[in-house]
Amino acid sequence: GTALLPRVYGPWPLSGSKSKPSLPIRVSLQPPMATAAAAAGDATRRKRGRGGKGPNSDLSRTLTDCTRRGDAAAAMAAFDAAVSGPDAAPDLRLAAHQYNQLLHLLASADRAAFPAHPAAAARRVFAHMLGAGAPPSEATITSLARVVAADAEGADEAFGLVSTMREKYGLAPRLRSYSPVLAAFRRAGEAGKAYAVETHMAASAVSPEEPELATLLEVSAKAGDADKVYEYMHKLRRAVGCVKEETAEVLEGWFRSDKAATAGKAEWDVCQVKDAIVANGGGCHQLGWLQSGLWTVQRVKVGAEGKCAGCGCCLASVDIDMEDTQKFADSISGLALERETKANFSQFQEWLEAHKEYEAIVDGANIALYQQNFAEGGFSLVQLDAVVTELRDRYNGKWPLVILHNKRIAKLMETASNRHLIETWRVNGALYTSPSGSNDDWYWLYAAIGLNCLLVTNDEMRDHIFELLGSSSFFYKWKQRHRVKYTFNKGKAVLVLPPPYSSEIQESETGSWHVPIEEKSGDERARTWLCIGRTDLTKPPPEPPVANRVAQDLSPSEASNGAGQRQPEEQAAPVTGKRKDRD
Repeated sequence: GTALLPRVYGPWPLSGSKSKPSLPIRVSLQPPMATAAAAAGDATRRKRGRGGKGPNSDLSRTLTDCTRRGDAAAAMAAFDAAVSGPDAAPDLRLAAHQYNQLLHLLASADRAAFPAHPAAAARRVFAHMLGAGAPPSEATITSLARVVAADAEGADEAFGLVSTMREKYGLAPRLRSYSPVLAAFRRAGEAGKAYAVETHMAASAVSPEEPELATLLEVSAKAGDADKVYEYMHKLRRAVGCVKEETAEVLEGWFRSDKAATAGKAEWDVCQVKDAIVANGGGCHQLGWLQSGLWTVQRVKVGAEGKCAGCGCCLASVDIDMEDTQKFADSISGLALERETKANFSQFQEWLEAHKEYEAIVDGANIALYQQNFAEGGFSLVQLDAVVTELRDRYNGKWPLVILHNKRIAKLMETASNRHLIETWRVNGALYTSPSGSNDDWYWLYAAIGLNCLLVTNDEMRDHIFELLGSSSFFYKWKQRHRVKYTFNKGKAVLVLPPPYSSEIQESETGSWHVPIEEKSGDERARTWLCIGRTDLTKPPPEPPVANRVAQDLSPSEASNGAGQRQPEEQAAPVTGKRKDRD
């Protein structure tokens, strides 16, 4: 037994002291073994608690340090020791983000520095994560798929992880989830499986971007699948403007191949191709490879007016296609009818249907208020008249359509000179006044889209009205193609017209291609293009048909030459789809 120690009291205070006696000191009567067990329990609780010491906290610190240094090997060594080493904690459980740290380290590990392929290590981490009950996230599955896909035999497993994450864990895959799987199938030359990945992406509402499309192009080219190459070239055309150097090299490789030389047809319906180019906005026909034989691939420059230095073709100014134009017009109409007085806007639509002859719509308030923020400034009808005059000069005397709110008109009519000018516009059908309570932005925007013509405004179209349209790419393209900005020089309007050609992938009516390569300087004159055509250059280079005629020349007299030419009426769609030929 253990001797029981008596209580000890004292010391007593000295005589005369005013201090109180101290409290008695108690000596524990618990046996030493019981004390040790209690201390061990406290230590265990401290290990498990936040800020305590032990395998969990030590591993956390190690993982944080390894993540900072990018040392996957050291992180896995610490993890394996904590899980299965001699001092392993049987109930070790990390937070979900710590498992993700490990998987991310393994996904980006330097293969030369890692003692073994990290795929096996990643599988161990993921199995432990599931066993510990830590919920995986999309980042978890994506990192695991990246590691596994890098294994020579892991592409199918990686695709299985990504394609089942929704069913197994309720997680939506993202573009980054698919990218390593596509890259793995490209390395393996598995074109069919790469196509299956893209199909799954579409089912998950995930759109491939340039790196993924370049991967699909490359695997299709290596497989000699001409139809798939053609399909992905057009998907690339819709997804990007200018391609990166890596993508350009993939395209060069395809067009110089024997399989590319045999793809195509010797005869086609020329009128059908021209009509398709007009319907698609001027940049492509999408009817398949034309001609046959070897291709010539050159790296060239394009002149300021859009003439290719390689083949002599004039590049097109590409517009949105008829389908997107219709959707755009319907979207504007639907929003306007919700927010405007329905009868007023419906009346405008009917009026516009009966007056389709305009080449340009003018945002009257934007022009009249331009730089009028000074003491004597106001609503300058003189500036507005200068723009109208310049447009008439450019279009051989044709009047544009000026949109103004009737509250502006009422005020302007109080002055005789203004009244005369406004009446002149009205007599010539050059003015539409939006009614009280309306927002004239809806009117000029719908008119420009509905008639598919130019819109003269410096408005960047970023306020709440345009936010309702979303950030759709066709809205951006439409602005590039249709908006005319302006300034004034000594009272004369100076119009800044859309560029004469578009820096985007283009397919001509004879089957040739032009592909712009990314130019980091931003200088369009320095941009390099791929000029791709058949070696049979006996046909003269064509002028590309485009969706809308825009006078691009700086000289008003030259720009107005032939401005009255139009397509035959039977080719004209309703208000939202009218197309015009180039001058």
